[in-house]
Amino acid sequence: MKLNDLPRLATWQHIGVRTGYEVLFTDARAGGCRLRGSTTALEGHTAWSVGYRIDLDPRWHTRQVVAVASTIAGERRVSIRRLPDDQWAVDGLLRPDLNGCVDVDFESSSVTNTVPVHRVEFVPGEPVEAPAVFVRADDLRVHRIQQRYTLTSAGPDGVRFDYESTTFDVACELTFDAAGLILDYPGIAVRHR
Repeated sequence: MKLNDLPRLATWQHIGVRTGYEVLFTDARAGGCRLRGSTTALEGHTAWSVGYRIDLDPRWHTRQVVAVASTIAGERRVSIRRLPDDQWAVDGLLRPDLNGCVDVDFESSSVTNTVPVHRVEFVPGEPVEAPAVFVRADDLRVHRIQQRYTLTSAGPDGVRFDYESTTFDVACELTFDAAGLILDYPGIAVRHR
């Protein structure tokens, strides 16, 4: 499955559980890729804004993530690093509970689902486990989640996956464009540009 280069700019509208927007800027580099964006939403009676920077190596493995969240309670910041021995550090402290994860997934973002789509060589119909470091939107708490992606179709216009997270008891079909960015994440977001 060959994906196109990421566009320099992409935007989404949050739907369903929250209202708001996400904006992504991409920067391809010889040493990998940088995803830089922000997402702002109102979920129930809670409003939040999360700015993020995700640095990826040439194989789409997460190297480092920095995020800042703003809520009515104030501002929080988190720094997450994947160390050379595949351990993870959050704000400089080792987190053995995150070992085995390759990706970081933000609750606030549709962008982070693109990372395993680029990283893994999927075979149609064969599920792939993709445990991830999960970052909460409102307070940037970090924990591990279990995810599974199964490629259901691939063509020149994009790809579709059956997605499951047993951590949150969620299952849905994710639709991506030819560059591997989410077009439709049911109940979460739709692509605008």
